[in-house]
Amino acid sequence: MILRDQTLTKKRVDHHLVGFFLTAFSIFGVTLLWEPQANAKDVEIKVGVVQKFGAAATDQITLQASQGSRLTVKFLSGEMKPQALQVESLKLERVMQPLSAPTVEERVVLSTHSTFETAEDSANQWRQQGIEVEVVQPDRWQVWAKREVYQTPLVRRLLLQNLKAKGDTTAYLDTQVVNQAPRISFSVNGFRYNRRELEVTAPNNLIQVSVGKDNQSPRLYGGSLRLQPNAYGTYTLVNQVPVETYLRGVVPHEIGPNAPYGAVEAQTIIARTYALRNLRRFAADNYELCADTHCQVYKGLTDTVPMADNAIAATKGKVLTYNNELVDALYSSTTGGVTAPFEDVWNGTERPYLKAVLDSPQSLWNLSQKSLADEQNFRQFINLKQGFNETGRSAFRWRYTNTIEQIASYFKRYLAKTNPTLANFTSVGQMQVVERSPSGRILKLAVQTDKGVIEIDKNEVRSAFEAPLSTFFYLEPIYDTSKILKGYTFVGGGFGHGVGLSQYGSHNLAKLGWSGEKILSFYYPGTQIQPLSDSIVFWKGSSAAKSQPFLIKP
Repeated sequence: MILRDQTLTKKRVDHHLVGFFLTAFSIFGVTLLWEPQANAKDVEIKVGVVQKFGAAATDQITLQASQGSRLTVKFLSGEMKPQALQVESLKLERVMQPLSAPTVEERVVLSTHSTFETAEDSANQWRQQGIEVEVVQPDRWQVWAKREVYQTPLVRRLLLQNLKAKGDTTAYLDTQVVNQAPRISFSVNGFRYNRRELEVTAPNNLIQVSVGKDNQSPRLYGGSLRLQPNAYGTYTLVNQVPVETYLRGVVPHEIGPNAPYGAVEAQTIIARTYALRNLRRFAADNYELCADTHCQVYKGLTDTVPMADNAIAATKGKVLTYNNELVDALYSSTTGGVTAPFEDVWNGTERPYLKAVLDSPQSLWNLSQKSLADEQNFRQFINLKQGFNETGRSAFRWRYTNTIEQIASYFKRYLAKTNPTLANFTSVGQMQVVERSPSGRILKLAVQTDKGVIEIDKNEVRSAFEAPLSTFFYLEPIYDTSKILKGYTFVGGGFGHGVGLSQYGSHNLAKLGWSGEKILSFYYPGTQIQPLSDSIVFWKGSSAAKSQPFLIKP
């Protein structure tokens, strides 16, 4: 969801500073802005800032205290004494320790997906069948049979056998025999420690983190840090930080450092809402959010921006709600001219406030009269380029051509990760849009292979091929002089899923004088901005989660 186009416009917002007293000071060469704390305590969140530490033997993290300060390193439950150390810096490496006896690490993988939203919907469907599950992200998002429920090899195999008897072809056992385990290794005062879990704090709640041996691109984080095991045999560096501090590392990197103030204000409220609604994403790994585009881009207190800090202070605690619940605060870089309803991209419960909205301040097109589900209408719409909020942006309209061999290669690679049984084809032939939504998004795409026709749904279309930046496109076949199919040109618009706020669209609306509140009302019709309170529901979840577990006992 991060902006890619760097042609951003700067605008002064001095009139928004009334009542907010911000004091600047410098540490690690980074200018920090301080705002007097409100009476209400910030919600603290846990962000995985380094997610797969230890995957490579050369992995290294260096933690550094600010000048005149020291880090406190605590060994957590089950670790040997001493329980705490005081250091100025800490270099963390991975070592492999032999196990006294080989162990088997195994899980039942039920399905694999490109996004959390799709994986969560799949998880709810498995729960409806009475199977306890968990959503994980070892690489792509997956749904696993819950490990603490299906604990023994026999129970796991009986579950898989039962699923196959019912006709399921996607579930499989992921089994590994493990002879050694990774440990966090570091040296203090000539003594080397090997541990499984560490907590690192500083008196001023400021810790610099460098990833890699060369200590390049260090980042400064507020709050505390914890290095802890995850579900994949590696470690995650988790930053526990107040949500208002977290936003300082999100807003300027998502909306752009020079965005007009109304867009920054809208991004701030929606980023706060997104974070608080999505705290369940990494429950299987004992943290809540990631720091990349699978969640929101978060860079700590490095490269903070005064305008973003002003918007965070001005909107402190404000969230976007619908019927007193936090909205599913999805947003993307560029919609292509029409925002997509949630159900056009993912499966799951309809979000009434995520509708198809013409992304223009003008009446350029009547969606109710000329549906973009009609292929001719859609192609006519794509040929329109002027008058939209995103007009002039590089991703607003695009054309990319792939040879048929390139298409086959990308498609095979995609299927190898998602459904290996379908990846045994040799060549690709005709491709056809089978179904398109009224917002113009592709709902179903058919691909002819030498092994038969394979259909892909919704957002998976974007993952299956390299060329399209969104599912908002049509196909132009390319033939040689002998009428032999040589490839396709993907002709479309937008970058990302296209649901909810358009970041570049909000730039244009803000330049027209729209406030953050008006921008959010435009992209999320029927919603309200409210101060965070105990009465607001973060996420209602699914009733399917209340089903009884499907337990197979020998």
